Amino acid sequence: MSNTEQKGFVLWFTGLSGAGKTTIADIVEARLRDRGSKIEVLDGDVVRTNLSKGLGFSREDRDTNIARIAFVADLLARNDVPVITAAISPYRQTRDDARALVGDDKFIEIHISTPLEECEARDVKGLYAKARSGEIKEFTGISDPYEEPLNPEITINTVDFEPEQSADQILEYLESNGFLATAGELEGAVA
Repeated sequence: MSNTEQKGFVLWFTGLSGAGKTTIADIVEARLRDRGSKIEVLDGDVVRTNLSKGLGFSREDRDTNIARIAFVADLLARNDVPVITAAISPYRQTRDDARALVGDDKFIEIHISTPLEECEARDVKGLYAKARSGEIKEFTGISDPYEEPLNPEITINTVDFEPEQSADQILEYLESNGFLATAGELEGAVA
């Protein structure tokens, strides 16, 4: 693959609130941009503010939100723009629907596997405490389920590895599966 050739793909980050999705996605985005890649990020919080304003957190509204993210991700990937999504996307069926829309050949599910206790300890917004007290209803991991992926392409352990190491793991996957040129290929193209 030449350094100017780019394939569209979707990095679908999923995990509990506070798992590290956005942190790792931001590092991956920066590293892809450093390589000269065009990339778009569909962050769950940003999408809810702009594309899905007015949706609540019922299962139907969550499914609608994820379907909208998948639709936009597919449009971009079809036009050879890599996409990073970082949304809880708690339901397996909805993630499977997103995979079916985008296509198995371009959909890379990344499970940010962080235990609930760790997510609660990291919670700077106090959302878990509010959910446990009943102040927030329908909160994933507390009063609503999170269905872990059964066969994600990548599983990230954020307890034992730093975000930079997690980003390395994702980039290595992209290189070894032909989504990105390797560092050696990039150097050869410049020489």
